[in-house]
Amino acid sequence: MYNKRRIIKEMKPARGAAELYTYFAGTDDSVFLDSSLVNKLGRYSVIGAVPYLKLVKEGNNFYINGEKETTCSFETYLKTYLAEHKDKNNTELPIISGAIGYFSYEYGRKLMEVDSVKEDLVSIPDAVLVFYDFYIIEDRHEQRTYLIANGITREAAKLLDEMESRINGKPVYMQKESDTEYPIEVQPNFAKDEYKQAVDRMIRYIIEGDIYITNMTQQLTVKSDKVPLDVFYDLRENNPSPFGGYFDYGDFQIVCASPERFLKMQKGHVNTRPIKGTRKRGETPEEDMFMRTELENSEKDKSELLMIVDLERNDLNRVCRPGSVKVTELFSVEEYATVFHLVSDIEGDLEESKNVMDLLEAAFPGGSITGAPKYRAMEIIDELENNKRNLYTGSIGYLTLDGGCDFNIVIRTALYKDGKYYLGVGGGITAESDLEFEYEETLQKAKAVLLAMR
Repeated sequence: MYNKRRIIKEMKPARGAAELYTYFAGTDDSVFLDSSLVNKLGRYSVIGAVPYLKLVKEGNNFYINGEKETTCSFETYLKTYLAEHKDKNNTELPIISGAIGYFSYEYGRKLMEVDSVKEDLVSIPDAVLVFYDFYIIEDRHEQRTYLIANGITREAAKLLDEMESRINGKPVYMQKESDTEYPIEVQPNFAKDEYKQAVDRMIRYIIEGDIYITNMTQQLTVKSDKVPLDVFYDLRENNPSPFGGYFDYGDFQIVCASPERFLKMQKGHVNTRPIKGTRKRGETPEEDMFMRTELENSEKDKSELLMIVDLERNDLNRVCRPGSVKVTELFSVEEYATVFHLVSDIEGDLEESKNVMDLLEAAFPGGSITGAPKYRAMEIIDELENNKRNLYTGSIGYLTLDGGCDFNIVIRTALYKDGKYYLGVGGGITAESDLEFEYEETLQKAKAVLLAMR
């Protein structure tokens, strides 16, 4: 039913979400989905505040607002809640009610019933979703900002007054402007030769016919005295991305600058946009153009991306209306601060009998970071990678009470817990992969996040 208590107010003059988040940093479960790169993908930034319902999936346990739930599963509860609290969104804004959170790769591995014998480098819940009473939405294209009070925890007008008082007061966070450089210590969970040997074994699995393509990851443990929010603000400035974010869950924080959309659904229309293929940016205009052209013409990268496109078409066809799934872009090059990426775009229309959770269960985890066939690729990933991936290559984003969602692929992302940062980096492996190139590509992908920690 439509929430008649809700108040939506446009801020005049508009203020940016990156500035407004400084008034909420450190408050309970505060989150910021950040489109710092303004392009056709990066339009809206979203702040969630004043949580009223927190769902946590941790191993075999499920918690609702901190209390262990034993009568139903995380998935059953969430599906029921979404069905019983349907809302309408008569605006053009992407979310006015719903939840923001993440699903880790480990959540997807268990969803796929792929066993693991590997240890965690760091332990966090498999999934966290938090429903918020108050949202700030910045439209980066239109340069307009909206405040949304749903009136669940208290009367909407009172909530709006409280939040306006907060953002007209003193920020709780001030970004440091000093030129202080923080030394960092980086500990990879693979030696270089060991990583190359694992890639070589993956190639042999491909040649032997087990899989067509897969993804190989190494993880870096980083010591830095720089606090996560400073890392986030530096990262968004120097490596802007359309699907970044900062999540503060108290005992751990997430700093994200992802360039990759996993799943978006709005009014039943579904979109996924896999990335496969990376080149570093050149140091001169000529070198930059050479690297871009090399990626555009790379048969190896095109082949890699095409296999993932086929996988994700199949995933969408499990829940989309027959005949509606189409590839709308095949080989496009996107530019980022430190790399070029080769991307494709697949769209479809969800069957009327399905909902957002059916979509997530059909497609998660994203094929671009598993491989094909997905199940066997994930088995091989667990065999050859040294630790569980945890959050890395999961998804961060939101789902709405009007039936939509927008989730990224968790790459270019640091997880901070107990004084250390954890950063996953990897790449797609095919029969044509070069061992040295694959190793060096992981280092290139780590570059921007490591620089932000200094």
